Amino acid sequence: MNPLFLPILFSSLFCVAVAQAADAPRPEKPNIVLILTDDLGWQDVKCYDIDEPSPMETPNIDALAKQGTMFWQAYSPAPTCAPSRCAIMSGNHPARAQKTHVVGGHPPSPYFKNAWPMISPWYSGRMPENEITLAKVLAKNGYTTGHNGKWHMAIDHHAFPQPLDQGFQWSKSERGSRSLMRSRTKGFATNKENDAYKLDENGFPYHSNSVNALSFMEESKAKPFFLYYATWLVHTPIHTRSEELLNKYCNKLNIDPATLKDKGWKGKGQTNPFYCAMVEELDYYMGKVFNYLDQTDDPRWPGHKLSENTYLIFTSDNGGMTGYGYENFTDNAPLSLGKKSALEGGTRVPLIITGPEVPEDTQSDVMVNGLDFYPTILSLTGTDLPEGKTLDGCDLAKLITSPKDHSLVTHPNGTTRNSMMWHFPNDRSLESALRVGDYKLVRNYQHINDPETPELELFQLYKTEDGQQTRLDIEEAHNLAETMPEKTEEMNQLLTVQLTEMKASYPYYNPHYKSDLPHKDKVCTVTQHTLEGQNITVTYKENGAKVTKANLLYTLNGGKRYEEWFRIPATVNENNTVTANIPDKTTHIVLNLIDENNFLRSYPELPDKNQIIKGKEKYSPHALKCE
Repeated sequence: MNPLFLPILFSSLFCVAVAQAADAPRPEKPNIVLILTDDLGWQDVKCYDIDEPSPMETPNIDALAKQGTMFWQAYSPAPTCAPSRCAIMSGNHPARAQKTHVVGGHPPSPYFKNAWPMISPWYSGRMPENEITLAKVLAKNGYTTGHNGKWHMAIDHHAFPQPLDQGFQWSKSERGSRSLMRSRTKGFATNKENDAYKLDENGFPYHSNSVNALSFMEESKAKPFFLYYATWLVHTPIHTRSEELLNKYCNKLNIDPATLKDKGWKGKGQTNPFYCAMVEELDYYMGKVFNYLDQTDDPRWPGHKLSENTYLIFTSDNGGMTGYGYENFTDNAPLSLGKKSALEGGTRVPLIITGPEVPEDTQSDVMVNGLDFYPTILSLTGTDLPEGKTLDGCDLAKLITSPKDHSLVTHPNGTTRNSMMWHFPNDRSLESALRVGDYKLVRNYQHINDPETPELELFQLYKTEDGQQTRLDIEEAHNLAETMPEKTEEMNQLLTVQLTEMKASYPYYNPHYKSDLPHKDKVCTVTQHTLEGQNITVTYKENGAKVTKANLLYTLNGGKRYEEWFRIPATVNENNTVTANIPDKTTHIVLNLIDENNFLRSYPELPDKNQIIKGKEKYSPHALKCE
């Protein structure tokens, strides 16, 4: 053969090989990237702007929305962090899992013993160790599983169980540039080589949390991977290490940087320059992930980029945190309230999904929930549902290819889903909520002696006619409970049915409340107890109200750093006694007696929760010690 033809031959063979590779079918197991932001509000992302325009700039997230489907009626499983995270990873509703708020794992006690009329129920401090998590089932199906960032599915950030205990093969929890600053008005990141947060070429600080996400994908791309990227942004502390970025938003908001303080921004709406800078930081680091997927060759699919075989889910763990008493962070308007409330501002979240066969630049009004991620990811990856596993969400795999078809979101029995429920018997809110179609019911447990808080509220969020949905009252400003009593009662009964099926726990009345409460004078008093081996007997005197239920609260590690309490039923006997069998290795116990009027009598009596928190105390010194 003429040597002059060899380069032409090799070039032709190479082109044929490339063409054949490009025509190869897409690998059956797509990559999954689930990005869970922290406290990011529905109106913090620019592409979600309605009514008053937001000053925050999110160009990368906005561009992502153009690449896939943007959901306008997406919800978190709960209005706070930990229960939403546990629900997403387990597929179980917070009410069913008895995980309805952050931290948990302690005996019920009033937050302020004399000032609060109700007591939140016991709820678990963590996701159970033996939970069949999404990571576990994907790992069994050949996926490399990685967690990056915040965990918060245990009683403390560092308590057991951790990601590696729950099915993840790789885990990094570094806070990076989100580590607390000594002062948020000085000590910003610089260009110096020895600066741990050295600014990059675009003026953003080095953020190891972002770097770790990219490292996992680079290390894992040769096989199908699942990345759960739980960024620390935009949770407190409210600060930025980029002085340039802070000054940018001071300029946009007409704020003199010299007037800024380390604490205490009182401006209304979305005017906190530190928070605005944090949102843009979030967008910048998210852009790193999006760009990596778009620009990196897929080793499993030559001739294609990773993004062509990756489903990316971008969302938030709950609605925006509007602030604390000392500072305003953001505003979810037109939605009502924010984090720690089952109203729209606390549960409606941004959600963008991109990936194979997901139509580009599409918007959907279909109602979806973070609980749907587990069954959807199983479907997208061809992963079998573990035998006996309960899932409270719906498979969205068909919906994401046709995002405007409400009928594609169905229960396992084939019926179309048209309702969604939240249960938050905690904090100040003490409420449950149910949305059915255009309507939303809110049940307020703390309504006695409070003329401003009705027991039931009914709102019509939208008006649907001929399949077209029109915004009506997403502000939840007009309570229709009195004008639509039949609708209100129907939804209230349905809410009870759903909570009962999940064996949900409800808040109790506080017998120590300083003001009047109906039947407070009838609460029982405990007269004595006997503790023999593994058995406890408590004798009580009824004062007019019958004791109908009792629980034993126990801990296996009383006095330890991560003291954690569990709950099991106790037996109410006819002779005014309560008995319980104490689990092995228990160190301390507390008995809860609940009467027919839902008052809780704790034995021994416990200090209020605020005292425990402020004094950095444990509950065990106030409990009964087991020998």
